[in-house]
Amino acid sequence: MGFLIPGIQLWQWRSTAKNSAIAHGLPPNEVDWLLQELAGVSRLFLRLQPESEIELKVSLEELDRLWQRRVEEFVPVQYLAGIAPWRDFELQVAPGVLIPRPETELLIDLALAQASTLKSGHWVDLGTGSGAIAIGLALSLPHATIHAVDRSEEALAIALQNAKTLNAPVQFYQGNWFEPIAPLKGQLSGVVANPPYIPTQTIAELQPEVRLHEPHLALDGGSDGLESIRELVTIAPDYLISGGVWMVEMMMGQATVIAQLLLTQGSYDRIEIHKDLAGIERFVTAYRL
Repeated sequence: MGFLIPGIQLWQWRSTAKNSAIAHGLPPNEVDWLLQELAGVSRLFLRLQPESEIELKVSLEELDRLWQRRVEEFVPVQYLAGIAPWRDFELQVAPGVLIPRPETELLIDLALAQASTLKSGHWVDLGTGSGAIAIGLALSLPHATIHAVDRSEEALAIALQNAKTLNAPVQFYQGNWFEPIAPLKGQLSGVVANPPYIPTQTIAELQPEVRLHEPHLALDGGSDGLESIRELVTIAPDYLISGGVWMVEMMMGQATVIAQLLLTQGSYDRIEIHKDLAGIERFVTAYRL
């Protein structure tokens, strides 16, 4: 059962909320996104401003309470709505998982472009979080077997639900990086990861939405941000087939160091740096010799 309120009353609330967003330096379009995704308001209402009654999925009081949390506590709007759009689908999210970013979507495109001869076989998404990358791979590489690993039990529960909702065949494991998939040594066609890569001391400088609400386990990459990436560079060759692809997301400024780590390790060739849509060096790919 929904909540019926006059359209003019909702319109007035929307206007007030947008003004508060602007006053606090937040994107005002977040108000409309929250209305659509959480309250079930149609785009038609947002365009036409009808005065007739409209049915909401939540009460206006609850909607206002949640919006105040956005303004006063910097809670990400995706956590308030419980979902995040990613590629051409939506993912359930909660404070126990990192909110999937639009730039990470390019990892799926890179997997398709870089692995034209590796569309089958075993692929793994390490540190899967909400399951975004694993699900994207499963839906894009239907002939491959997709595995996903995360240390967090809470994250895995959300990822499993997302995969079930989207009918994406993914096998999930709890543990640290490669440990729970030891039987797959020497069998992986692809290793994909969006690991923690932010230096510990930099986390305190992040936006409050990230610093206060997103899981530090998914953010903190150690003193120089490369702790997890070093481990992935070192261990992945034991798991990849010859010609298998290694792919990782990174932060701006890390590309040269990561490329050198891969080169020094001695088991990779065709090391490439890729930019995101903003022109920032965001991904590194390499192939197992």
